[in-house]
Parts: sequence; structure tokens; C-alpha cells
Amino acid sequence: MFAFLGAWTIGRKVITTMSTEIVDAAAFTPAASVGVLFFTGLALLISNLYGVPASTSMTAVAAIVGLGLATGTLNTSLMFTILSAWIVSPLVAVFTGALIGRYLYPHLDAKFEFGRLTNPLIAIDTQERLPRLSVNDTVSPRDLIGSALVVVIACYMAFSAGASNAANAVAPLVGNGSLDPSPAILLAVGAISVGGFTIARRTLATVGSDITEMPILAALIVSTVGATIITVLSWLGIPASLAVSTTSCIIGLGWGRASRARTLAEIVTQSPGDESAPQFTTGALKLNPVEEKKEVTAGPTVGELAEGKTPDPDRQHASGEGVSSAGERDPEELSAEGLFHHAAAARVVTLWVITPIMSLVGSYALFSLLG
Repeated sequence: MFAFLGAWTIGRKVITTMSTEIVDAAAFTPAASVGVLFFTGLALLISNLYGVPASTSMTAVAAIVGLGLATGTLNTSLMFTILSAWIVSPLVAVFTGALIGRYLYPHLDAKFEFGRLTNPLIAIDTQERLPRLSVNDTVSPRDLIGSALVVVIACYMAFSAGASNAANAVAPLVGNGSLDPSPAILLAVGAISVGGFTIARRTLATVGSDITEMPILAALIVSTVGATIITVLSWLGIPASLAVSTTSCIIGLGWGRASRARTLAEIVTQSPGDESAPQFTTGALKLNPVEEKKEVTAGPTVGELAEGKTPDPDRQHASGEGVSSAGERDPEELSAEGLFHHAAAARVVTLWVITPIMSLVGSYALFSLLG
């Protein structure tokens, strides 16, 4: 529903950009539209078979650019704007994540801990003649707020994804006049839903557990930042990658958390070979050393919640005590490299680069041969 709302509202601007502005709408002949969609889908299929969440927007734009280069109809000034946004938006995500990780995350982590509810918050009682809703009245206010936040941010992410990704599926069809924007949006959201229930399961496994065991609080922060960046870009009519923005925020959040062990002056003046420098790792998001010494275990990760593991209620922090000021900790205690899986990250980044290139090269080769 929220993906549909995103596509139906601000997603129309992205559809306009990709269907009529990157290349002239006249270039989207029926054959060209099929070719663009084919190479976009083929490249994304290969990426998903490897369990990697490749950028749909970058891949679709790359296929359209291949068409524009082959036919001489590419709007180079607009592509410069789009490429600039692709460079700036990850930097904004990294910077925002670093600020939150360095100055806000430890305090939020000390005050809030979101666990998995033992019993559903809302259930349907089917024992009576007429089914009725039953509400779990034993849930704590903390878990109620946590559950509400997870649902709200998930809906926000869906809205952002719909706004950005609907154009990727139907822009060529709108460009050649085969479909009007409104029925095209319905078709796109339906296709996205089918993909989500089928081959996307391997991709969900990669994001949920292979790259990093991310605490649920960090996941909520990353989702909010990434979705906000993509929503703003979609409102401006710029197709951009939600996956790249969220991953960039993960890097910034982890680096900001690890950098709390050093002052800003030390970070700026550090030598390149300084092994005590904060590392770019999401492992730095886990429990503080002070809390480890107090034998307080860390909060649940996204993987734990997905597997149905219920955390001990005592794992939650009672207050913000024990949170140090920035620049006071030994950075080696905060690196926590074990949570970051470098092989999975390398596979993701490699296919992020290869997937749009495959789409562009295939599209350009086809349309050059067709003349």
C-alpha cells in the first residue's frame, strides 16, 4: 500500500524524468522499450541470483543511457545532474550517519532497547463464532513504542522505494505512449510485489544477516536516513538508489561510533598508518565496553529478530548512565570487527558496479547494431 502511495504521488516525477527527459520520448519505440526493459531486468536478475540488492535505479538509467548513446539522443546536462546526485547522496548519508553515531547513537542506545514481543501485539481470536481482534494488554510501553516505530519506518521505507522504483519498471512504456502514468504505476507496483514474494528472499537474507548483524536501533536509524534522502531526490525527479544510501549510512554510523574514542583534532591530524584510527565497520555499533564489564548483554540484532529469538528483558538499559563523551575511549575497544563480514560486503559492492555496466553495455550494443 505505501509503495503504491509513493509511486502514485512523488514517483510520477521520476517517471517523467526517465520516460521523456534522459532521452527524447521519440527514442522509445516499441523495440527500444523492450530492449531497455530486457537489459534492466537481465542485469538485476543476475544480481538477485547472487543474493545482492543491486541498484534498480542505476541499472534502469544505465540501460536508457545506452539507448541514448547509440541513438545520439542523450540529454547530457540532465545526466550530469543525476550523476552528481548519485555522488552527493551517499556522501550526505555517510556524513549524517557519522554525526548520529558519534554524538547521538550511544545516548539513544542507552535509553532505548527494542526487543521482540513474546506474544503478538494484535491477534485475531478465532475461537468464538465471529472472529474478533484481541489486543495484548501485557506489553510494556517500551516494547509498544518500539513496535510502532518499526511499523512506521517500514511503511516510510516502502513509500520511498515505491516513489523511486516504479519508474524503473515502466518508464520506457510511458515514454513510447503504450501506457499512461496511472495504469503504469499499478503495473509497476504489482510487479514489485510479485518480485518481493519470489526471488527477493535471497536478497533479504543478504541484507538481513550476511553483511552485518546490525542492532535493531541502528537499522531504524539507517532506514530513516536512507528513505529520507531517496524521498527528497524522488520529489526532485531524480532516480537514485535506496540500497546505496542506506549502506552509506551504515558505514557512516559505524565510523562515527568508533570515532568517539578520539577527539576531532586527533582524527584530522592522524597519520595514514595509525592503527588506532577508527575503522569503517558496523561492528562499532555493538555494546559499549563499560556495559560489557557490567555483564549487561547487547540488545538484539536484526538477524535475531528475524529468526524469532526473544531477548531477555534484562538486556534493556535502565538509563543513560555510563555513556562517555566523545574522545574518551580506547578505539580498539570500539572496533568490534567481528560483526562486519568483508566477503559479503565485497560481493555487494562488486555487483553494484558490475550490474549497471552490464545493463549499459548490453543496451548500447543492441541499439548500435539495430542502427
